[in-house]
Amino acid sequence: SYAELMSDYRPPLRDIRFVLENIVDLESLATLPGFEHVEVDDVFSALDEAGRFLAEVVAPTNTIGDTEGVSRNDDGSVTVPKEMVAAYRQLVDAGWPAVKGDPEYGGHGFPGVMATAIQEMLTASNMAFSLCPMLTTSAVEAFQHHGSDELKAIYLEKLITGEWSGTMALTEPQAGSDVGALRAKAWPEDDGTWRVQGTKIFITWGEHEMADNIIHFVLARAPEAPPGTKGISLFLIPKYLVNPDGTLGEKNDVECVGLEHKLGIHSSPTCVMAYGEQRGAVAYLVGEVNAGMRCMFRMMNDARLHVGLEGLGLSVRAYQLALDFAKERKQGRSLGGPKDQPAAIIEHPDVRRMLMTMKANVEAMRALILDTSAATDRSERSADEEARIAGANRAALLTPIAKAWSTD
Repeated sequence: SYAELMSDYRPPLRDIRFVLENIVDLESLATLPGFEHVEVDDVFSALDEAGRFLAEVVAPTNTIGDTEGVSRNDDGSVTVPKEMVAAYRQLVDAGWPAVKGDPEYGGHGFPGVMATAIQEMLTASNMAFSLCPMLTTSAVEAFQHHGSDELKAIYLEKLITGEWSGTMALTEPQAGSDVGALRAKAWPEDDGTWRVQGTKIFITWGEHEMADNIIHFVLARAPEAPPGTKGISLFLIPKYLVNPDGTLGEKNDVECVGLEHKLGIHSSPTCVMAYGEQRGAVAYLVGEVNAGMRCMFRMMNDARLHVGLEGLGLSVRAYQLALDFAKERKQGRSLGGPKDQPAAIIEHPDVRRMLMTMKANVEAMRALILDTSAATDRSERSADEEARIAGANRAALLTPIAKAWSTD
């Protein structure tokens, strides 16, 4: 059946390995400072296991999630298909979200390019599902570079492992992509915390029940902030406040007040979020006041590459489905074949050309995206400053191309 076909994802492990060996040069990446514990053979063994896990556990939720979708309840909570909740818990328990995370905070410390390869397979397995750990990873990027040690001690490990998920809350109804026009306001309290009040739209996985807590990274304006993007600050707003002993406390003044409906990702809750409608949402400043865009840029850049991965993951899935269909669908006669028997359409030259074009595009996307990810690894890990600068320049050049071309 079509449902069975849609759940039959085959991880392209051979093709991923080819890129990692021959284009990315994983062997040299593994020699960079901080990766001393990385063995190339272990990376490939882990990728094999990740592919098996995602194909068996996550891919079957794709059709289920698309059919059932998500729903908002009267209390503002959001229900997602129970099969996806179970798959997410298994994903976290298996440690896959923490692959590139800082070992000091519960991560495994592998190169980012390995996490990118896993994210491709996760996206192809169920793109709507993959958006949850994807945004959490991007939030970690911003938080790890700009969060205080006190905040990181409370939140970072849970975000890296995926036990808690993260969101990126930028867009407002009147502002759209013009981030500088946002109106959400923030004000300081005497105890060192802040309060935030405002509404954000299109917040992916803004409310759900898969993770125990949701950490919102929200852009807002502090008092007397200058106009435009120069007056934006970044705040961490937890769904549940965290007690001094690390346990979850009372619910923060954060609520999902509506769901958007996006074609193709019915099981990804795209939320309208209200922060601080009652008393002001308890918030914590990330970075400096009015430096929110600089903090958010790391998160946005990581998300850009992951959007390119969405193009790759969906293309891989589409190619596999097209290939299977072309092998099974019989129509017309093949050149030189029996006149009284219809041929599988894969035998027709023009169908073969279309399939080969799909495969070529898929392989080009993967090479581009993994090369971009490897450049980021080198920009952060190379011992030589010149090599770090070269890696940063290459990543800066390729990231928008990887996003735009792959999704086009």
